[in-house]
Amino acid sequence: MTTLPADAAARLAPWLARTLGGAVTVTGLARLGGGAIQENWALDVEVDGAPRAWVLRTDGASGVAMSWGKVEEYRILETVHAAGVTVPTPVALCPDPGVLGRPFYVMARRPGEARGRVLVRDPAIDRWGPPLARRLAAELARLHGLAAPLDGLGFLPLPDAPARYRVAEYRGQLAAMAVTNPVLALALDVLAERAPATPRRTLVHADFRLGNLLVDQGELSAVLDWEFAGYGDPLEDLGWFLGRYWRFGRWRLEAGGLASKEAFVEAYEAAAATTVAPDALLYWQLMGTVRWAVIALQQAARHYVAGEPSLELALTGAVLPQLEWDVLDLIEALDGDR
Repeated sequence: MTTLPADAAARLAPWLARTLGGAVTVTGLARLGGGAIQENWALDVEVDGAPRAWVLRTDGASGVAMSWGKVEEYRILETVHAAGVTVPTPVALCPDPGVLGRPFYVMARRPGEARGRVLVRDPAIDRWGPPLARRLAAELARLHGLAAPLDGLGFLPLPDAPARYRVAEYRGQLAAMAVTNPVLALALDVLAERAPATPRRTLVHADFRLGNLLVDQGELSAVLDWEFAGYGDPLEDLGWFLGRYWRFGRWRLEAGGLASKEAFVEAYEAAAATTVAPDALLYWQLMGTVRWAVIALQQAARHYVAGEPSLELALTGAVLPQLEWDVLDLIEALDGDR
């Protein structure tokens, strides 16, 4: 669904000129694919006669409760870019909805492919997949070097106990949707009972997976989509990345369909100079699967309840039975011999 005004290009040019302090001509504006929650637009401009390839990012017609707005997401992007994380260069933020009808920001456009189902069909993936997995582990280690709290990100909650904070958050989201699900209720009870301590709270991406990683010829081009980022346990990012859903059919390769779980964790441990406890990682894999189930329910509600007709949103809700099965498998694994 297209939500920018018909004259968006004409509105953008003077705003960009004022913001950047130069003569700006908009030469192209086209909706990009992907982005189940946000909208991304290829924005081509000339600034003082020099061509620039950018992306304009704004909110979709409706969203999910866990997602930050564009102002907050831009501040996060600025922070991680300054820290050397591989992200698109931030260009400009517009918090004023009067320009395009909603806040937006502009960032550099990077080359590559983000769609996981396309990436895993590359005939060369067995060659570039394992080294890319190692690079992604190192990228997470760099991100997790940003210890909380960070200047400029005062809007982020700083939970004393990230695991218990997440349990309460997901219970609240289910209650807000009036959803009663026995499998998710059981999982949240298990997660509450076994919540581990978090010795060091850091910035986490909270949606680090194929689909949000731009890959160019087997190399990481950029980490995208920071709308879920926050302070938490670093293992949250690892557990989410290892989820079944992000393997896109390459089920045995738990690290995003790229490499084995063991190889990915070993690379992370080396880059972060830490040791990952297997039980703690399994715990955060279960937490991530519960979270994805909650998001799937929220995405389906955008289609069925919020009046945003979308086959993609409707089909996202249809993954719930598989997620329930995965939740039960992970609870059994966490129980071990018990």
